[in-house]
Amino acid sequence: MISNVRKYDTGIHVEGLDLGKLHCCMKAQSLACCAYVLIVTAVYWVSEAVPLGAAALVPAFLYPLFGVLKSSEVAAEYCKDTTLLLMGVICLAASIEKWNLHKRIALRMVMIAGAKPGMLVLGFMCCTVFLSMWLSNTSTTAMVMPIAEAVLQQLISTGVADTQEDSETVEATEDGCLSGMAFPSLPAVKHLTGALIPEPKKEKESKNSRYPTKRDHMICKCLSLSITYAATIGGLITITGTSTNLIFAEQFNNRYPDAKVINFGTWFIFSFPIAIIMLLLTWVWLHFLFLGCNFRETCSLSKKRKTRREMLSERKIHDEYIKLGPISYPEVVTGVFFILMTLLWFTREPGFVPGWTSLFEKKGYRTDATVSVLLGFLLFLIPARRPFSRAPRTPAGDSSTERDPDPMAPMITWKDFQNLMPWEIVILVGGGYALAAGCKVSGLSVWIGRQLEPMSGLPPWMVTLLACLLVSAVTEFASNPATLTVFLPILSALSETLQINPLHTLIPATMCVSFGVMLPVGNPPNAIVFSYGHVQISDMVKAGFGVNLIGVLVVMLAIMTWGVPLFNLTEYPDWAIARNFTGSL
Repeated sequence: MISNVRKYDTGIHVEGLDLGKLHCCMKAQSLACCAYVLIVTAVYWVSEAVPLGAAALVPAFLYPLFGVLKSSEVAAEYCKDTTLLLMGVICLAASIEKWNLHKRIALRMVMIAGAKPGMLVLGFMCCTVFLSMWLSNTSTTAMVMPIAEAVLQQLISTGVADTQEDSETVEATEDGCLSGMAFPSLPAVKHLTGALIPEPKKEKESKNSRYPTKRDHMICKCLSLSITYAATIGGLITITGTSTNLIFAEQFNNRYPDAKVINFGTWFIFSFPIAIIMLLLTWVWLHFLFLGCNFRETCSLSKKRKTRREMLSERKIHDEYIKLGPISYPEVVTGVFFILMTLLWFTREPGFVPGWTSLFEKKGYRTDATVSVLLGFLLFLIPARRPFSRAPRTPAGDSSTERDPDPMAPMITWKDFQNLMPWEIVILVGGGYALAAGCKVSGLSVWIGRQLEPMSGLPPWMVTLLACLLVSAVTEFASNPATLTVFLPILSALSETLQINPLHTLIPATMCVSFGVMLPVGNPPNAIVFSYGHVQISDMVKAGFGVNLIGVLVVMLAIMTWGVPLFNLTEYPDWAIARNFTGSL
């Protein structure tokens, strides 16, 4: 028998040492170490003193050194199910870009919209939103901007502004001549469709400006900014649309493993109406800001009344589409894979009817990543040459004269995949998972939640609004993934403390973190558009503030209306209660 062991109500004492207090001290030390790692990583992310991917490796060596997590446990956090999901999507994106399917879609949608300034902007926004649903926002902007720039240069080269003088229409008569134009007595003339047409009087924006008129400059600003905003809106629609959606999905599923509420289908149902409303309101806002309120003049769909510039612009777009040639076999295969991947995602577990996973005996083994990786892998196997054809077809618009002599050359190669795979984002997302795991093990998330108890008197909608405004402000100066990674554990702990459904705050915050649209440093699409030189920082701040406000209001509308029945937000769910109970042990 050990005589120097005494039991008290406060704990067990061994030779005067209180083991209860020792345990508390060790726990406090672990909590402090985890908080230190979180702060150091966040500072590196916000300041960008080192690359984001390098900063995401900080938990990989500090957690083991401080005894928060084992090295093997930290390493396991850097590769998750969403990593495989992203890899499969990148395979499809590589095929889309390699065979110029994105360019065909963009030009076709713009041809449908027409060359009227308002409709031209709306057409580019629609095709950008569609592409951004499946490709990264950065890649989409980089793909669409050169097409838009070609159209803008055509507008500028005509030297005719869409002003009061130029808004007189060009109508073709039966003998092929042009009529219906009122010409001022000016010596300047231009050739158009074989006729000599006097050029309307116009005033240059400034002596050294590259734009014929201020109206031309406004059109360039409006179209350029519309592309970066549309890329952001499109990224909201799907789980794979942007890296912040993937970060939310993985962290949420890790923290609440019993919550089977977030998948491709439920996210799409919630976010698609948001994107449609934001698209229309953003277009109206940009039109009002840069093109004025005359929507009838700039958005007319009439084919009989067109200005000279509109005719030349439509001709330029049509010529670019003709250069693509007829649709190729690889484009057809890519399109089929695109549709198939979407259908399999939607029908995996739709919720209201049994999905295709019910055909398998074991449940829970197959996710959206399974479909993504399977179809992505097949793209490395399927030949790019049509069966029984004589010669392979190079990608449309490919200036290379060399053709692959291999008749079994696949749709994509590993080099194609490697060129698009955002490994920095993969490591960054993994670093966020590692930080979340450390916060859970050390109890830091619970401690943060307890410090936020004074907010318990606020209604849920007010808590959500404050969270949206906070993250949308911070993300203007820090990267979107870094901002969300820092705030997700805090908002989760806050929701658990206030006994409100965590989805009530996490989903709006995840969407609002994408609204860093006021500065070129807010996100890469902003920087790409800014580099073309059509917009200034003051333009981005003025237009971006309105888009940011529109986004927050629409997200709040969604979470308070159709989000309530979709995610059952009126009740504190059992999966959150189970997480709160185990986290307090």
